[in-house]
Amino acid sequence: MPGVDQVGVEQRAAGLATRSIKKASKLQAIDTAISMVDLTTLEGADTEGKVRSLCAKARRPDPDFPDVPRVGAVCVYPDMVATAVAALEGSGVGIASVATAFPSGRSSRDIKLLDTAMAVDAGATEIDMVIDRGAFLSGRYMAVFEEIRAVKAACGDAHLKVILETGELATYDNVRRASWLALLAGGDFIKTSTGKVSPAATLPVTHVMLQAVHDWHVATGQHRGVKPAGGIRTTKDAIRYLVAVHEVAGPAWLDPHLFRFGASSLLNDLLMQRRTQLSGHYSGPDYVTVD
Repeated sequence: MPGVDQVGVEQRAAGLATRSIKKASKLQAIDTAISMVDLTTLEGADTEGKVRSLCAKARRPDPDFPDVPRVGAVCVYPDMVATAVAALEGSGVGIASVATAFPSGRSSRDIKLLDTAMAVDAGATEIDMVIDRGAFLSGRYMAVFEEIRAVKAACGDAHLKVILETGELATYDNVRRASWLALLAGGDFIKTSTGKVSPAATLPVTHVMLQAVHDWHVATGQHRGVKPAGGIRTTKDAIRYLVAVHEVAGPAWLDPHLFRFGASSLLNDLLMQRRTQLSGHYSGPDYVTVD
């Protein structure tokens, strides 16, 4: 594959990040971003009560404003999927589950497929898998491709998001190669990160991935999605990503079926900034539920 122009992609990302959105357009951007959030809890201390609380927030992010859109999905570990399914019944909110020995991916393929099957059998509508970065970085691309294909088959009707863990791939060339590998293997989304490795999502890396799904669409006519995850915490950050989506992939990707934010705290800031747009004064965290 052709190499990525590092200077060019970083300059374009920085340039697009300076664009500002005001007034009605900003409110529309905030609502769009809310609808794209995968509200996430992936901690060893997760409890059923915490997941139910998160699901209640996903269904109705701001109880004082029923017109606030619901989020795209709630993302949990496989053993918490059944709890999320019960809490989100009839809401239209997706149930995403990490799988394949998340976050390291260090296990046998049989275990990874069982992990995936457990989540799907419990009711997950979306699976976030991690690629084998060791295999990728040692040049065993076919092993990575075959594993993604096998997990895709185990997903059944569930959508598959393929986590590249771009912070460990080190170069934009590797990010482009991994993106195409995931798309060729049948991934419905390509996702930057687990959120457990630094750096996680960055704008230049997301530009490379957005260009990949755009080029895939040009080549095949198929739409595939992108999900940046990790480190996106503010409304300003989210809007910068939405500008990148519009300018790099295209307006069609400004849709939760094709773009998601993997986040735990971003929704809080989006809700506070939304209240600010409506009232004309800043609303602090006391006015929204803080996770």
